[in-house]
Amino acid sequence: MQIIHTVRELRAWRKNAGTVAFVPTMGNLHEGHLALVREAKKRADSVVVSIFVNRLQFGQGEDFDKYPRTLQQDADKLEAEGVAVIFAPDEKELYPNVEQRYNVEPPNLQNELCGKFRPGHFRGVATVVSKLFNIVMPDVACFGKKDYQQLAVIKGLTEDLNFDVEIVPVDTGRAEDGLALSSRNRYLSAAERAEAPRLYRELKAVAESLAQGSLDYAGLEKRAVQSLTEHGWTVDYVEIRHAGTLEVARTGDRKLVVLAAARLGATRLIDNVEIKLP
Repeated sequence: MQIIHTVRELRAWRKNAGTVAFVPTMGNLHEGHLALVREAKKRADSVVVSIFVNRLQFGQGEDFDKYPRTLQQDADKLEAEGVAVIFAPDEKELYPNVEQRYNVEPPNLQNELCGKFRPGHFRGVATVVSKLFNIVMPDVACFGKKDYQQLAVIKGLTEDLNFDVEIVPVDTGRAEDGLALSSRNRYLSAAERAEAPRLYRELKAVAESLAQGSLDYAGLEKRAVQSLTEHGWTVDYVEIRHAGTLEVARTGDRKLVVLAAARLGATRLIDNVEIKLP
């Protein structure tokens, strides 16, 4: 396995690499990331994993400075999985002009759901992913469904900007108690960690009600928010959306997703549950 730090070296390697599957990450890897790597391995000759903590997608007051940088531990995990290359540029390498002068601007979806609470976040995601696609030139790229809105933005930019990349969604990795795996779980206290699986349980309860024929979308969302709030959560949103477009769900939609973001203490958690109605 190679660890490459410059765009020039990565492009030189890419010329003779055959088909490439790509997994972009910010490092501090957990089992959810490794599931993406295993899926990627099935789909190409070589796997490239990027490790880059992208300042553009962090808002004011968010955890950019304290986000864990664990390159050596990450490299050990990725080598064990048979990854060909880790691309680990520094900020100057990826943003040579210090300030990114040209940005990829997503549609209004960037201002909804998580975007309502994290202005500029999805512009930062879309910009860095576009840069990485141009550098790595992958045939396939794997993204987790936990970041459902991010996945929708990346699918859209890939289509609209004509990237020749197949986007492969991968199911959310979960702990045994259902909590979605996330690098931010490490910030939870013991009591918060015990409470955290409630988010997934509430979303499953909404999905079960939908499966049983409930059309009271607003009522289901309100009850989930109320239950979480009563157990000490600060809820950004619980919403039922169309799974394909992420537009507000309408009666008659058959493919739905229930999405949520909420805080336990200082830690913001997101999750979602997909549902296909008959």
